[in-house]
Amino acid sequence: MRTSLLLCLALGAALAAPSVSIAETFEDKLLSTPTSPEVIAKGLETDGYQLAISAYAWGYPLVRMERVVRDYTDVPSPKPDTSYRAPLNQIGWATELATPAARDMPTANNDTFYMSAVVTLDQPYIFTVPDTNNRYYVVNVFNMWQELEHYIGRRTTGTKAGRFALVPPGWNGTLPAGVKRLDVTTDKVWLWGRLRIAQGEPVAPVLALQKQFTLEPLSGKPTSDAALEPLPAIAGDELGFFKHLAFALKDNKVKPADAALFGQFARIGLTADGFDPSKIPEQTRKGVLRGLADAPAVVVSSLASATQNRNGWNWGTGLDSFGFNYPFRAMVAGSYLGGNGQQEAMYPLRSTDADGNALSGANRYVIKFDREPPVDGFWSLTMYDDADKMLVANPIGRYKVASDTKGLKKAADGSMTIPVQFDPPEGELAANWLPAPKGNFYVILRLYQPTEEVLTGAYQLPQMVKVP
Repeated sequence: MRTSLLLCLALGAALAAPSVSIAETFEDKLLSTPTSPEVIAKGLETDGYQLAISAYAWGYPLVRMERVVRDYTDVPSPKPDTSYRAPLNQIGWATELATPAARDMPTANNDTFYMSAVVTLDQPYIFTVPDTNNRYYVVNVFNMWQELEHYIGRRTTGTKAGRFALVPPGWNGTLPAGVKRLDVTTDKVWLWGRLRIAQGEPVAPVLALQKQFTLEPLSGKPTSDAALEPLPAIAGDELGFFKHLAFALKDNKVKPADAALFGQFARIGLTADGFDPSKIPEQTRKGVLRGLADAPAVVVSSLASATQNRNGWNWGTGLDSFGFNYPFRAMVAGSYLGGNGQQEAMYPLRSTDADGNALSGANRYVIKFDREPPVDGFWSLTMYDDADKMLVANPIGRYKVASDTKGLKKAADGSMTIPVQFDPPEGELAANWLPAPKGNFYVILRLYQPTEEVLTGAYQLPQMVKVP
């Protein structure tokens, strides 16, 4: 009894005693980092480095677009048939499919006539489209951040005649009856169109159709000067990118969602008031210059995270909904300017063979499709030189193999084998030859109006196989 009582008293005392906490300790490197001149210099340079990369990825699309709208409104004389340039607030059409000589657009297709119109929205503009009789066309409405805000065309608005109003921010007037309102978020927009023409098809009716697309101000006459202010000269200026970005921001407000990010750039002299390089400490400037040198690689590397690899093909999605993926938006604005979202078109890209090695004209390859890609529009497999992102000149003037390729050979089971190489192949497959350059290259499989089978990945693309 006495022993039990002692045990109970001891247990009660133990429970009543305050607990002893053995908290985990964490290393806090900030508390142990000295404020020495060496540390501060290192920190300033690193800060400049990361800010420059972030500002470049965020701001590149705006700079790119401000440069492009000036290029595309600078009309050469004579104007090449492949050119779609036009004066400000006017429509320009290419009247010939792109060739290796057409240098305006990297990775241009060889499937459609391109259309371009740069519009300054000091008032709404009315864009009128004709009845194309089910002929494929699409006109993208891009804001100045290279973000796709509206589609006009076969998939979304049909192919009957229609009228659409491009409405600038803050405009609250009345539109004519029968006009569909399309609100945009910047005071300039870029209309980027594609009108289908098949190989060997008579051109005259398509050229006549082009002339039925019209663009006019709501008032009936323009109220702005029909010219854009030149960009600042930056030749030889190692910080010229930021000068162009600051210039572009004068007419393109920072979005509220980006305000906190933009606020950080004051540490490298970029604010809503412009760009002042004198505000950059010398050590920070070193980091900024390194960041500008490395930023393009960071942007290009976004392909690894923003695309899916399906059987060796990179499939990018979200071209009309970038969200906060600024590097991917910059990547598209660069090499893939004007690309459609996946519902309108898919662009699987192939730059390696089945063994993961870079594609080169020094080798020979075959691609065997078990059937034609399932699309509601049409498809094409197009060749590009890896060095300049342009179409590849070749002896037979063929830049793609596609659903409209004349004489395309298929096996009895419906499969297609496409030889991809520099030298002409021999035998029956010569009809399916996709000519390659001598150096490195890549191919893009364009799938216009892809079916659900394509969008979900159920349709399997074939490998690119190196052959002897």
